[in-house]
Amino acid sequence: MSLFSTISVSASGMSAQRTRAEILVQNLANTETTHTAEGGPYKRKDVIFQSQQVGSAYGSPFQTQLGGALEGVVVSEITTDKTPPELRYAPGHPDANAEGYVAYPRMNAAEDMVDLMSASRSYQANVAAISAVKDMINKSLDLFR
Repeated sequence: MSLFSTISVSASGMSAQRTRAEILVQNLANTETTHTAEGGPYKRKDVIFQSQQVGSAYGSPFQTQLGGALEGVVVSEITTDKTPPELRYAPGHPDANAEGYVAYPRMNAAEDMVDLMSASRSYQANVAAISAVKDMINKSLDLFR
């Protein structure tokens, strides 16, 4: 396994976690959105990850010797929540139906905040892994001096 391939694995994780964080922030920003362009309340979104082979130009000789390819992560799909909206009684609201109920997105802000912290920490872990590999490369170059 090449050190450069390891950087590719961590970079794929950083990219996937960045997308996850963007979707979670979008969910949090729309917890009270009752009317969207599609009509109806905002629908919560989730990110689905999938493994994917990654590599670098320097990694192929090592991968053939080790007998396997490295796998990183990629966002395979962004799903929309299918649960019915939460109905709240607010007869003066502009989006209220004939009975006075307003459809709000069914979300749990605390759950989304915990997921956002998890995405942030996963991103930081990948940054730390890249930093460690960079230090190993620098120490290897120092040996040749």
